[in-house]
Amino acid sequence: MLQIDPTLSKQENFLKGQVLLVDKPLQWTSFDLVKKIRNQIKIKKIGHAGTLDPLATGLMILCTGKKTKSIESFMGQEKEYTGCITLGQTTPTYDLESKPSPMQDLSGITQVKIEKAARKLTGQIEQLPPIHSAIKINGKRMYELARKGESVEPKPRSVEIKVFELTHIELPHVHFRVVCSKGTYIRSLAHDFGQILEVGAHLSALRRTRIGNLSVNDARKITELIEEINTLP
Repeated sequence: MLQIDPTLSKQENFLKGQVLLVDKPLQWTSFDLVKKIRNQIKIKKIGHAGTLDPLATGLMILCTGKKTKSIESFMGQEKEYTGCITLGQTTPTYDLESKPSPMQDLSGITQVKIEKAARKLTGQIEQLPPIHSAIKINGKRMYELARKGESVEPKPRSVEIKVFELTHIELPHVHFRVVCSKGTYIRSLAHDFGQILEVGAHLSALRRTRIGNLSVNDARKITELIEEINTLP
């Protein structure tokens, strides 16, 4: 629920500061979400505490007005995701934003091997971000350089995979739950998973379920949030 002071106008309430928990829809970019809310509340000072790719759904935290000072603290908290990794096919973007390669033979893949690969990717690991990501190199985002065909060399980063739970295996699909530190790319985790198994893999579904102690169960759909905003004077 919005924390509304009835003595203030809509704009004044949002300038005073709100923390909005939104369940991001599929195919929306994080910027789409911010832009939609900005247009509704009629103030420029709004930001989000961590992006989600267009093909991901789930919890996004939006902060307005004075609450934008809280963004960094939210971004530093651990994240929880659920999703699906598809074995046997790679993609340039590590997800379904690009076309998968032909399916590899998975006859040698066993549950024991899959569990061993997950253990190898649990704990403190070095991870290369996808070249199709929003990280900046010399002032330009990597995905912009990659789309132009320019050579991109991301730097490895140290991240912590606190939990890598395999919730269901039905080849070629491996469903999972991951709890991880700030800066983790689940797309890269899926790619590395396939590399360890030597058959390739890509991320085929992703949902962010938690940031710190804030759950997607407490988030609202964008339509519900807009409806409440529009009832404000």
